[in-house]
Amino acid sequence: MDPKRLTHLHDLGLAAWAPRRSTKPAAAARPAQARPEPVAFTAPTPAAADARAAAIAAMDWQDLKAAVKGCTICGLRAGCTQTVFGVGDESAKWLVVGEAPGAEEDRQGEPFVGRAGQLLNSMIAAMGVKREQVYIANILKCRPPNNRDPKPEEAELCRPFLERQISLVKPKLILAVGRIAAQNLLHTDVTIGRLRGTVHKLGDLPVVVTYHPAYLLRSPGEKRKAWEDLKLAMSVARGR
Repeated sequence: MDPKRLTHLHDLGLAAWAPRRSTKPAAAARPAQARPEPVAFTAPTPAAADARAAAIAAMDWQDLKAAVKGCTICGLRAGCTQTVFGVGDESAKWLVVGEAPGAEEDRQGEPFVGRAGQLLNSMIAAMGVKREQVYIANILKCRPPNNRDPKPEEAELCRPFLERQISLVKPKLILAVGRIAAQNLLHTDVTIGRLRGTVHKLGDLPVVVTYHPAYLLRSPGEKRKAWEDLKLAMSVARGR
C-alpha cells in the first residue's frame, strides 16, 4: 500500500496515534469574544419560500455563490465574518456534507480547516481520494454564534443552497459527517449511532453517515468505527 495512504490510515487510529506536542511556548490566552445572536427575522410565507427555492434551483454556480454571499434571510450573516460556500471539484463523485462553519472556517471562508479539517483530509485520503477531488459543503453557510448547533429554521432556510450544490455537482455519493449534518440532510431525529452502517437515500442519491472529525479528535477510540463507515462508502461508490 502507498506509504502516504498508510499514514492516513494511521491518522484514523488503525495504528498507534498521538498528537504532536508543540515545542513553542504557549501564547497568552486572549479573552473569548462572544458572537452576537442573529438579528430577529420573520419566516417567509410558504408561497415566498417556494418561490425562493425555485429561484435558487435555477441558478448556475456564479449566481449561487453570489446569492449565498448576499443572503441575510436567517439573520446569521450579521454575526459572522463571511459566508462559507463550499470548496472542491464541482464535478466530484463524492460530496462531503458537514454542519456549519466554526471560527477558523469563518475566518478563512472555507469548510473543514484546522485540526478537524486535517483529519477529514486523512479520512478522504485513506479512501484513495484527494481533498481537491471531492466537494465539501455545510448545512449552514454562516457560522452560528459561539459555534452553537444550527437551529432547525436556519437549516431549512439554507437548505435550498445545499440542494442546488448537490444538483450542480451530481455526485455519486454523499458522506454526511456528524449528527447535525446527517439529521438535517435526511430530515430525521434518529441518533448517529443508528444512522451509521446503513445506506440512506436522498432522492436517488446514496448517503453514508459517519462521525464528525472534531468528535473523532475528542474520542479517538471511535476512529475504527469511522473507518468501517468509509469502507461502506467506498463499496457503495464502486457499485455506482
